[in-house]
Amino acid sequence: MRDELFRVGEKMISMRKIETAVQSILKLRSEGLSQQDVANSLHLDRSFISRLESIGEVRKGKKVALIGFPLQNKEEIIRLAREKGVDFVWVMNEEERWELVSKQTAMDFFNQVIEVIATLKAYDTVILVGSRKWYKIAEALLDCQVIFLEIGKSPIKEDFFLSPDYLKTTLEQVLVNP
Repeated sequence: MRDELFRVGEKMISMRKIETAVQSILKLRSEGLSQQDVANSLHLDRSFISRLESIGEVRKGKKVALIGFPLQNKEEIIRLAREKGVDFVWVMNEEERWELVSKQTAMDFFNQVIEVIATLKAYDTVILVGSRKWYKIAEALLDCQVIFLEIGKSPIKEDFFLSPDYLKTTLEQVLVNP
């Protein structure tokens, strides 16, 4: 890929260098670093980071997560959630759910569950697709709004087809209403 260069007065500006810097900034910010921390580590002004984020801002407000299992049409659900701007998506089918449990030690599984809970606590809204048992657990553990889409009674042992239209309507309501 050729680097596009621009002459501005006596300066030669590299588009590739700008793109690389912007990607680094956004990666660090999405990993949770503050604007000031990113500015310090990259030797930039914090106000530059703020202005950069304002230029690229697509949506302001709620951070939304979607977690669901077991879903038959998980790829379609993931694609729809990403298109609508959901920040965190974790959906599995029944086979993946069992694989998650059986392919690691109990301690590793427990640690992964704790990590997911810690991750979800950072969201304003969590959309949970599953059984009522998981809804009660989510409400007890998370300090946020939990929107529940029930797909069956626990234990659910087969993949469920979640209507993309139903999810789309739910996402539109969540992402529009503060």
